[in-house]
Amino acid sequence: MEVAIIGAGIVGLATGLQLVKRFPGISLAVLDKEAKVAGHQSGHNSGVIHSGIYYKPGSLKARLCLEGAETMIRFCKEHGVPYELCGKLIVATREDELQRLQELYRRGEQNGLKGLEILSAEQITEYEPTAAGIRAIRVAGTGIVDFAKVTQKYAELITASGEAIYLSHEVTGLKRAHGTTVVETSQGSFEAKLVINCAGLQSDRVSRMANASLDLTIVPFRGEYYDLVPGKENCLRGLLYPVPDPQFPFLGVHFTRRIGGGIEAGPNAVLALEREGYTKTSFRFGDVLEYARFPGFWIMARRHWRMSMHEYHRSWSKASFVQELQRLMPNLTPADLIPGGAGVRAQALDRQGRLIDDFRFVHTDGMVHVCNAPSPAATASLVIGRYIVDTVVKHHAAAWAS
Repeated sequence: MEVAIIGAGIVGLATGLQLVKRFPGISLAVLDKEAKVAGHQSGHNSGVIHSGIYYKPGSLKARLCLEGAETMIRFCKEHGVPYELCGKLIVATREDELQRLQELYRRGEQNGLKGLEILSAEQITEYEPTAAGIRAIRVAGTGIVDFAKVTQKYAELITASGEAIYLSHEVTGLKRAHGTTVVETSQGSFEAKLVINCAGLQSDRVSRMANASLDLTIVPFRGEYYDLVPGKENCLRGLLYPVPDPQFPFLGVHFTRRIGGGIEAGPNAVLALEREGYTKTSFRFGDVLEYARFPGFWIMARRHWRMSMHEYHRSWSKASFVQELQRLMPNLTPADLIPGGAGVRAQALDRQGRLIDDFRFVHTDGMVHVCNAPSPAATASLVIGRYIVDTVVKHHAAAWAS
C-alpha cells in the first residue's frame, strides 16, 4: 500500500480523509489497537469547538484553530452532525485576573476573532443569570459538538472511498528497508511507502519504534468531570470558563453544555499513573517508570508540585471541587453534582521540564510522527490533517513519487 496511518482518532482519520480527497484512488490503511474509532482522547473530551482566543499569536495552534473551527462547522452542516454555536464567557472573579483577561482579549483580536465583547459584572448576569464575576469576555464563536460522532463520520467517508480501517491491530514494530516500512501489528504485518503516526497517548512509543530522536516524552494527565444533576440543564445558556493560569496548558475547571444534553463541570488535571488510566485507581508500573526516568519529569515536578498537590486534593475532595466551581457559579451546592466521566490528555514534556504547548511533528525516513496534538486538535482536525498531508508531500516527495 502507499500510506499507513497509525491511530484511528480524530487526527488520524482527518488525515486519512484529506489523503483520499487529495489523491483519489490512493491505497490507504488506518490501524488502531482499540476495537472502535475514537477510543481515547477523541471520545473522551468536552466537545468544545474552540474559537482560538487562548493561543499565542503566530503559533501553529493559533493559525490552525480559527480556520479549523470554520471548517469543522461546515463539515457538520454538510454531513448532518449536530452542533451548536452557543458561545462562552471567560470570567474574571478577582482583581488580579483582570490583566490576564485583557491579555486574552488582545490575543483574540490578534488571532482574528470577530465579535469579542468585554462585559461588566452586570452584563455577565444578563448572559448567564447564575454566573458571577467582576468582568468577562464573551466569545460568541465558541460551539459544542460530539467529536466521537465527527470521528465516526470521518471513518465512514474513508471506508466509503474504498480504503480500510483495521481495528484491534496494535502496532508492535516498524522496520524501514528498501523504500518501504513494514508495520508489524498484533494481527499481521502491513507494508507501506509512507507511515503517519497519529497514535496520541502512544505516539512517542511508536516514534521510538522508528528510531526517532525525541527530546520529549508523553506524560498522561487525567481530567475528571462532575455532571450537574438532571433538572439543572437550564442553569446555563452557553459555556462558562475561568481566566486560565498562563503557566499551564490547562484551562481550569469550567462548565460545559453537551450537544446531547446535560452539563458537565471540570476537568481538573492530575498526573495519571497509567497511560490510559481513566479512574483514580488506575496504575501501571511500567508507565510510571517510563516517565519517572525522563529527566524533564523531575524538573517539572519540582516546578509545579504545589499545583499538583492542589489538583490531587481536588480530585479526591468533592468539597474542594465545588468550592472552585462556586467562583463562577456561587449558588452551586454539592448536591447539584454527581460523578461524571474522565479523559486522559497526552501531554508532551521536554527535557527541560516544559509542558509543550504547541503541535510537534517529527520526521524519520518515510514517516511523519505527530508527537504533540493538544487542544484544539479536535476542533482543527481537518485543517491539521491537511497540514500533515502538505508536510508529507513536502518532506517525503521521493517516497511519495516512487
